[in-house]
Amino acid sequence: MTAKIIDGKAVAAQVRERVKAEVAELDVKPGLATILVGDDPASHVYVRNKRNASAEVGIESFHHELDASVPEQELAELIRQLGADARVSGILLQLPVPGHIDSDAMIELIDPRKDVDGLTTTNAGLLVQGREGLVSCTPAGVMELLDSENVELRGAEAVIVGRSQLVGRPLASLLLARDATVTMCHSRTRDLAEVCSRADVLVAAVGRAKLVTAEMVRAGAVVIDVGINRTDDGLVGDVDFEAVAEKAAAITPVPGGVGPMTIAMLLSNTVKAARLQRAALV
Repeated sequence: MTAKIIDGKAVAAQVRERVKAEVAELDVKPGLATILVGDDPASHVYVRNKRNASAEVGIESFHHELDASVPEQELAELIRQLGADARVSGILLQLPVPGHIDSDAMIELIDPRKDVDGLTTTNAGLLVQGREGLVSCTPAGVMELLDSENVELRGAEAVIVGRSQLVGRPLASLLLARDATVTMCHSRTRDLAEVCSRADVLVAAVGRAKLVTAEMVRAGAVVIDVGINRTDDGLVGDVDFEAVAEKAAAITPVPGGVGPMTIAMLLSNTVKAARLQRAALV
């Protein structure tokens, strides 16, 4: 068996076209505020890509760059100001931030209705309860990829390797909401290979290069690789792609799989946030 390659770039392009049409239908122009603290090169690239993508679909961009030594209180005041700005539909604090800043405290200052990263405890709680809110971009992107392949989730056994607040935990809630049976694995999981081999849908999101080998994958499984690891051989995922592709029914590559979906879902969240705020005014 040779797995079908799930093209994240193509699916992300479809999402962006959908968002562009949604923006055109709104009676207000959505706005995305990005905050970048410090000079981390990767963060600069990520934020630039997010701003460019916003412009392509008609979302207005409000960018703020702060020095790495900025006092925490100054950042907090900026977040509060953006929360009160009617032009701003979504607020994104690019992580990581310098060590003297409490990132959790800063995230909690973001208005949950503008929390387009889905990281506030309010949105995390709404997700666990199965209620309307803003969902973390990467897990939402994973669900979009699964839907693009018409993967039947009801009754399926889904295994997630990784329990982070950014991916593993919110993804578990999303899969449970679709009636999958979810197992979450982590560093203390006993016999990881045996647990993974039961999965109809296997998601690797732990940040260890080629952790998931072919022996850990059931023949015919759908494998989603969220990992991005920089090695001497270039970027690789958490899955041994070449070997696993010989057993899986479908698999995401790295790069070009889940990665492009994150920005696409950020745009989608920004439009959703604009709608939620508009509805609250009616």
